[in-house]
Amino acid sequence: MATDRGFVDYVAEQAGLGERLSTRRMFGEYALYVDGTVVAFCADNSLFLKRVPDTVALLEGLPQQELFPGSKPYALADELLDDPERLRHLLLALQRVLPPPKPKRSNEGRSRGT
Repeated sequence: MATDRGFVDYVAEQAGLGERLSTRRMFGEYALYVDGTVVAFCADNSLFLKRVPDTVALLEGLPQQELFPGSKPYALADELLDDPERLRHLLLALQRVLPPPKPKRSNEGRSRGT
């Protein structure tokens, strides 16, 4: 089931990060970015925070769930929607810990097939 845009807007409102938080639609779901770094996903109208070795301690106490069948576990963070201050704090902490986005490669120097 695809996520409703209204849910994504609600998550963004609760996070209170203004323009620092952006979203991008992906396969009917949404990725959430803080200052260009992917920190979370909205899928099936639920909020999932990225869970990697460097973020496990930050996400302690949140249930784990697959984002889609067969995926690695993510922190299911729906309960944080009732605690905007904690949600904002976690999103900013994740942004600081997660690796920054890789620079996009330019098309220069790449040959095109003819």
